[in-house]
Amino acid sequence: MPETINIAGRKVHLGEIEEVHLKIARLPTYTNINLPVHIYRAREDGPVLLLTGGLHGDELNGIEIIRRMINSGLILPQRGSVIAMPLVNAYGFLQNVRGVPDGKDINRSFPGNKSGSLAKLIAHTLMHQIIPQIDYGIDFHTGGASRANYPQVRCTFSVPENKILAKAFGAPMILNSPLIENSFRKAAHKKGKHILVYEGGESLRFSEHAIQEGIDGTLRLMKHLNMIDEAPEQNEPSEIYLKSDWLRAKYAGLFVSIAELGQDIKRKEKLGHIAEPFGHEEFEIFSTRSARIIGLNYSPVVHKGDALMHIAYDLEK
Repeated sequence: MPETINIAGRKVHLGEIEEVHLKIARLPTYTNINLPVHIYRAREDGPVLLLTGGLHGDELNGIEIIRRMINSGLILPQRGSVIAMPLVNAYGFLQNVRGVPDGKDINRSFPGNKSGSLAKLIAHTLMHQIIPQIDYGIDFHTGGASRANYPQVRCTFSVPENKILAKAFGAPMILNSPLIENSFRKAAHKKGKHILVYEGGESLRFSEHAIQEGIDGTLRLMKHLNMIDEAPEQNEPSEIYLKSDWLRAKYAGLFVSIAELGQDIKRKEKLGHIAEPFGHEEFEIFSTRSARIIGLNYSPVVHKGDALMHIAYDLEK
């Protein structure tokens, strides 16, 4: 652990708690948008853990996970340091949208560019001000566009330490997820940093289940890293899935699911139906394989090709 953590010219020493504001840009009204960074440093040596929420502005559960940990004092390490950024994308948060005002996705804009789009500017700031300071990270997300995710950690199994960290977090599900080009996770990986992605709930809604699993998992990971001495036990053993796929609509219409998020399903099991709105036709939906539902579309109106259910399969024994 470094003697000092230096963010935006502010040096934070062992045993100190600081809040630093990274300058990003201004709104057209000339209101400054700054990015608050909370730094919690124990007096004893240990790793530096980054917690980020709200990279997508409409994904609120991660913001609430970090906020509750700050408010309750659970975020304070006994050894090592925690850098917490509850709300990365203030622009999207203000407008209840995923991206920034020009529509770009920050999580597809890494490693960024200080002279590029707003999304690339924010990505560049994270890569140059934050990533050099850390060892590990958890990036909190939810499902998007009316789709809910059952609490899960995503990481690439091709990096053995990632899988170890995911098991320590202890979410109900662990999903093998290859690194995506221009994502925060891949950019951090190239710098030798290990970032887990936690998914839980849906955009613009709180899920108490997802929030509590996120808090408990973070504490378990901190215990694994020897940053704290106590952490909650898992409510259920983690199921590790090697593959996943989306079940998509073959017809447009009104989608009704009789299956539930987190449910185990069997091949050829009826999962719901899509009906045309005038009462003449109804098309049944069946499972293509035995799997578990890890994502579910809650929007009744669907078009052909829309994602209905995200199913995980090839369970690791």
